[in-house]
Amino acid sequence: MRLRSIRFRLTVWYTGILAVSFLILGGITYLLVAYTLYEETDSALRSVAVALAEHTKDNTRGYSAPDVDEIFRRFFGFPPTERYFDLFDPFGNHEKGLSDQKGYPLTGEARENALKGIATFETITLAGAYPVRVLTWPVVESGRLINVVRVGMSRKGFYSAMYRFLLIVLILLPVALLFAGGGGWILARRALKPVDRMTETARKIGAGQLDERLELAGTQDELDRLAETLNDMLGRLYDAFAEMRQFTADASHELQTPLTILRGEIEVALRSQRNPEEYATILKSALEEIERISRIVEGLLLLARADAGVLRMDSQPVDLVRLVEEVLDQTALLARKRSIGLVMGNTEPLETTGDLVHLRRLFLNLVDNGIKYTPPGGTVKLSIERKGETAILSVQDTGIGIPPEEQEKVFQRFFRSQEARSAGQGGSGLGLSIAKSIAEAHGGKLELESTPGKGSIFRVHLPLRSRQV
Repeated sequence: MRLRSIRFRLTVWYTGILAVSFLILGGITYLLVAYTLYEETDSALRSVAVALAEHTKDNTRGYSAPDVDEIFRRFFGFPPTERYFDLFDPFGNHEKGLSDQKGYPLTGEARENALKGIATFETITLAGAYPVRVLTWPVVESGRLINVVRVGMSRKGFYSAMYRFLLIVLILLPVALLFAGGGGWILARRALKPVDRMTETARKIGAGQLDERLELAGTQDELDRLAETLNDMLGRLYDAFAEMRQFTADASHELQTPLTILRGEIEVALRSQRNPEEYATILKSALEEIERISRIVEGLLLLARADAGVLRMDSQPVDLVRLVEEVLDQTALLARKRSIGLVMGNTEPLETTGDLVHLRRLFLNLVDNGIKYTPPGGTVKLSIERKGETAILSVQDTGIGIPPEEQEKVFQRFFRSQEARSAGQGGSGLGLSIAKSIAEAHGGKLELESTPGKGSIFRVHLPLRSRQV
């Protein structure tokens, strides 16, 4: 039995709480029983005193021991073993022939109370004997005190009863705790058995078996909810591993192509002596491939930093209209080469707070993407509008469009739609991923609306600068 196991701790806590509850309940019961016995003793003594007082008024020959015993038996319900009876005159002297003296003198307080017609309860303790509960009862006739009756009962029976009660409790408590602890251990073991099964199953699940799932009991209790949560986590891990494997494969493929070209060109250049013009052409081509590799690595580094939340941001006020105009100027030459019209749509003079370099890259990626996949004669339109506390920058093209089933995937790294591949346009498939990461890093989002054959609209939502809100 492992002392740190949940099963052991649950059993200890359960048994401990039960023990404390038993002790509190036993203590309260003990006090209630003692109080009840005290009250019943006093009530019985009061009844005995009243009965003896009534007989005293008409009885001049005294009481015999059987008479007194009979009265005690009548009200206590059992033959008294150590009862006490005494009779005094109003001056505190024993009445001859009417006393059963046991050596308990009438106290001054009891005599004073008797003269006032008040009964007095006392507990008298003598050395070497059990305490005696004594009642001093005034016998009044015609408003005058004629006698004082004193009756008492030894506390020996009371203490014996309470001792037996305490002994029974002390015997039953460990037995009850033993059975309760054993029952708690069994219940905890049964309740936690599904956890053991989950642990066993989870140990068997490795990186290659993330498609396996924990079995549900179907009870919809806490353990079922735990299993569902773990299954959801396994599902996310499976997707993450699959995405990582796909990412690794795609990154390797994207880097392998320019490296292969670069290696081939260098090998060709080294096979034979060439003139300076040929070397310059080869070096120019090699430099283009190096730049392509550099762009891929730079894009991957940006995405990695964005994922980790450590993307460096030089936040400053950014004039969105000026930013769009700069992007249009930078892409104008590329658009003219492809016979694409760049159009400035409706604009509002809005500002946001962000990194100018990253935001420029975001819109360059979107405009470049629109130019690449728009047939000659088409247009790419940029517009700016305000919606509440948000600036919406739209890049709309009349290109090939994106099928609905691929519209979520286009933001994945290295993903290129079938139409994009068929169009024969180059690219690493990182542009839209980078654009989305930059938008989210600025507290915004990137949305897509597209119709195959008609074109696409990319909308960038950015929070307005505080003074414009």
